[in-house]
Amino acid sequence: MSNTFACSIKRIRFDENYEPADNTRLTTNFANLARGAHRQENLRNTLNMINNRFNALANWDNPKGDRYSLEIDIISAEIDIEGNGNTFPFIETLKSTIVDHHTNQRIDGMIGNSFSSYVRDYDFSVVLLEKGFTTGEKPEKFGDLHGKLYQHLVNSEVFQAEFNKKPVICLSVSTSKTYYRTTNVHPVLGVEYKNDDASRTDDYFNKMGLTVRYFMPKNAVAPLAFYFSGDLLRDYTDFELISAISTMETFQKIYRPEIYNANSTAAAQYQPSLKYQDYSLTRIVYDREERSQLAVKQGKWTEENFIKPYQKVLEQWAENYAVDIDTRSTHAA
Repeated sequence: MSNTFACSIKRIRFDENYEPADNTRLTTNFANLARGAHRQENLRNTLNMINNRFNALANWDNPKGDRYSLEIDIISAEIDIEGNGNTFPFIETLKSTIVDHHTNQRIDGMIGNSFSSYVRDYDFSVVLLEKGFTTGEKPEKFGDLHGKLYQHLVNSEVFQAEFNKKPVICLSVSTSKTYYRTTNVHPVLGVEYKNDDASRTDDYFNKMGLTVRYFMPKNAVAPLAFYFSGDLLRDYTDFELISAISTMETFQKIYRPEIYNANSTAAAQYQPSLKYQDYSLTRIVYDREERSQLAVKQGKWTEENFIKPYQKVLEQWAENYAVDIDTRSTHAA
């Protein structure tokens, strides 16, 4: 079997001692928190927020609200395009494990949660900006390569040997769309919202084989966007869903407080806004402006170190992969 386009996976624990690896995208939520004078306090407070939210949602047989805690691993996937040992760090997600302190059991949490990608930085921070596309506009075949790279990873033997379920990615809702509350209520995910039409991000994740649904969990103030393949409500346990909510709602409260730490709850007809002023700040230091600047820098780095050097190889591979998708099989690594 050829080693071209071979995937590999590395794990690093996200805890109060976490230090970003050299090839970690610095725009990633957890990497941004782990720098500066307040890094350890940031990380400790973030993990406390995650654990408190998990216990609040998993409140049965949990009278003191301290039965569970989460261990979180950063999953870094790398790809070797030419089979020569030179790997490119192309996707990062999170995997949680739930620790039950009453029974000393360790229970699988969600794989996915956050989603970081150098190629996504290139698409959104280089392609869209340099070609002058406005909100909602996108070039032809936008996201095609990224979508196929993602599907190549999650269908690989390497990924499936590590994880027995497909990822669920949990992101902020789009500030360019309006969301409408429905009567559908899930016992864990909460109230479902629907939007008026798909956002550019929705379309981008659709090319990764992911569908989106929007839910506002109990005691949350805004819906979250859940991207998944399969059946979100049937394929995952309550604990997996709670681990995703508690982890990602915490990150959203930190870096999008105008939406997720607002002082009032989303209305039945809701348009998120980062200009909203009635919100509370967490005690966690986060540099959102730096994050935006780094996204452009990292997108250009991707262009120079991945897109340009392998352009012909990537184009040919993507063309062949499209044929494989049509025949419902995956491209061999």
